[in-house]
Amino acid sequence: MPNVLKQLTVDARLLFATRFIRLFAYGSLSVVLVFYLVGIGLSEKQTGLLLTLTLAGDTIISLLLTTQADRIGRRTMLVVGGALMIAAGLVFAATRNFWLLLLAGIIGVVSPSGNEVGPFLSIEQAALSHIVRDRERTEVFAWYTLAGSLATALGALAGGAATRLLQQLGLAPVGSYRGVVLLYAALGGTLIVLFSRLSSASEATEDFAKKPSHATVADWSGLTKSRGVVAKLSALFALDAFGGGFVIQSFAAYWFYLRYGVKPETLGGIFFLANILAGLSALFASRLASRIGLIKTMVATHLPSNVLLILVPLMPNLPLAVLMLLIRFSISQMDVPTRQSYTMAVVSPDERSAAAGITGVARTTGAAVSPLFVGLMFATPALVNLPFYLAGTLKIVYDLLLYRAFVSVRPPEERLGNLV
Repeated sequence: MPNVLKQLTVDARLLFATRFIRLFAYGSLSVVLVFYLVGIGLSEKQTGLLLTLTLAGDTIISLLLTTQADRIGRRTMLVVGGALMIAAGLVFAATRNFWLLLLAGIIGVVSPSGNEVGPFLSIEQAALSHIVRDRERTEVFAWYTLAGSLATALGALAGGAATRLLQQLGLAPVGSYRGVVLLYAALGGTLIVLFSRLSSASEATEDFAKKPSHATVADWSGLTKSRGVVAKLSALFALDAFGGGFVIQSFAAYWFYLRYGVKPETLGGIFFLANILAGLSALFASRLASRIGLIKTMVATHLPSNVLLILVPLMPNLPLAVLMLLIRFSISQMDVPTRQSYTMAVVSPDERSAAAGITGVARTTGAAVSPLFVGLMFATPALVNLPFYLAGTLKIVYDLLLYRAFVSVRPPEERLGNLV
């Protein structure tokens, strides 16, 4: 085991565990969610609208919880997030009514993408940055990203396998998908138990936590010194996420079904391998960042992955399309731990939860809009490939703008000359 993991505190280990469990839940749900919603009677257009508004609701919840986490308590807000995850899962499993599903999706926490939603990631990042040293932060975030990718991969595999097993036992397909939704709710309960065990060491400094709340919107945001940099990062991250929202895992899985007739159990295996590759790439990202810097690592690895994304629907058969997807996943997540570490590095330490929350909300907002259009595209056979082209192009634009705006803004460990 690497030294940086051996030195993790109990709180850090708990945060790794909650990351793993949460992403396992997200991964298992993402493989079957669109199949489930269509199976209970929603049209593809309704499904796209539901997922868009679900992500929009996650945005509002995240903003409310993360901007106040450093004042009210990070542990408290994480527990609230777990409760919202349980509520959403139970309602999704219990009803076919579109409006009730919409309400649960907006208020609760549901991940249609297999990626992070809700307040969890932002608050956990802030807590980890609080309990690890600056020079270890990127490497810890890389392992943290790997834990999430492995969990998403295992969840996708488990979701596909569970539906096949339940159908072999006699359940109808929609019933097997509902079983995965109920598992999602149960794992939300597990998160509550683990979050409640976090110590005060994971909280913001006492002086900041005791600051009174202010009346202005700016002060309510939890940001003062870091507003400018957070605003710029948020705009760029929203563009990146808007592009990525066209190919979230649920829709990518459904695209393989529409184009090649691939079933959920096979899709589970494909996305298991894809997420394994994505997670392993995070470890290489931390090593590369130590040599060339965080921003250069983000751009140099993200650009080619977006070109590969455009190539997926251009492949003439299923094996080549899957191969292109897997190659893309093998480098697509290298910007994740570097992006997270960079954000934590260039903001004030007592504003990290708010900064991570606001930039995370910007990403969720960007991603929330895209599924509405994807639902319309999937309903038109001639447009089913268009989401890949839009996603790749928009994300390339993001890479170029990010480099131009932030290549000269260096985090503390790089200013001190710690690059190898």
